[in-house]
Amino acid sequence: MLRQFENELEELKTNILKMASLVDEQVENSFNDMENAEIRMHDIVKAQDKEVDAYDNLIMAQCENFLALYQPVATDLRFILTAIRIDSQLERCGDIAVNIVQRVKKTEKFRHLLSETKLFEMGKTVRTMVKDAITAFINNDTKLAKEVMLRDDEVDKYNKNVFKELISKMQNDPSVIKPCAHLIVLTRHMERLADHATNIAEDVIFLVDAEIVSHQKKLKDYKFPDR
Repeated sequence: MLRQFENELEELKTNILKMASLVDEQVENSFNDMENAEIRMHDIVKAQDKEVDAYDNLIMAQCENFLALYQPVATDLRFILTAIRIDSQLERCGDIAVNIVQRVKKTEKFRHLLSETKLFEMGKTVRTMVKDAITAFINNDTKLAKEVMLRDDEVDKYNKNVFKELISKMQNDPSVIKPCAHLIVLTRHMERLADHATNIAEDVIFLVDAEIVSHQKKLKDYKFPDR
């Protein structure tokens, strides 16, 4: 029974790490699609999302099986709970990656608007947050997880500034109202990606330190244990 438990736990870990790596690549592809007009990643990102959904179903079934059959405790239980949460966050990141390429496709004739705002800068920050959150999970790196959490405020500031820039363009030139509206939704998608990256970072801290930080309003208000 112990050997079976260990084998199935290792299989679960392998699957969630594969899912995390796939989502990392999917998000990377969605931002490449946004930043480079010569790159067409729409179909690839959508195909990857089907793989992500398959991993989501598999991992949830494995977690349910673990809880029902083995009734894990302590560190093993914490890993299962974290796996369930991170699986959900990763699946949503995959969905948002699809949303991003779909919005970019709708603004194809107005790509100049992206470079005329802080959208690219915001995108680079969000992309780094997602990549670092996944890396923190893979390596159980709480220091990197905390750095991800700190960057969430930066994305919120970008979101507000880009919104103001796009509203100003819509007021000055009615012909760009529709594409700017799509770009406003695009910034919302990126902001949500940053939120999911932050949630993953919080889950890493819970997994490694058994500390719940998900409901802290500000990272600076929380005293992290010395490591």
